[in-house]
Amino acid sequence: MRVAVLTVSDSGSRGERPRDLSGEAVQECLAGLDARVVDYALVPDEVELIAARLREWADGNDVDLVLTTGGTGLSPRDVTPEATARVVEKLVPGLTEVMRAESVKKTPRGMLSRAIAGIRGRCLIVNLPGNPRAVRECLGAILPALPHAIEVLRGEVRECAAGGGG
Repeated sequence: MRVAVLTVSDSGSRGERPRDLSGEAVQECLAGLDARVVDYALVPDEVELIAARLREWADGNDVDLVLTTGGTGLSPRDVTPEATARVVEKLVPGLTEVMRAESVKKTPRGMLSRAIAGIRGRCLIVNLPGNPRAVRECLGAILPALPHAIEVLRGEVRECAAGGGG
């Protein structure tokens, strides 16, 4: 599975943070999968910049999965879901439903996430929170489904009935 990680952060893009802890958390979570991070970027909370990077990665056919982190909350600058919605062709709401359900187990604030997930071409795009702990919780909740989702998008699986969700 070829993965790209997009961290969305105004302060991170200005160099005000020494490390991208949420991007690092994404990579830690992927360590147990047959996944390879092939691209990474850090952009400010700007709809067009986020959307352009998502289009570039999805349309280049070199990435199976794009995981964004940050910009999914209620702040006026949080625009990752809007940028993602401009790019995806089909929504995959089950992924974000599971992430929110997992988050609410830890804090009632989990229900405030506006993250979305969707497909562009043969690429799955999933918005994750910006908090590293929440990244681990949310990504951990959906990891079991991601390899199958990618296989289906690649056209490697035609029958999905055995595991449901098809």
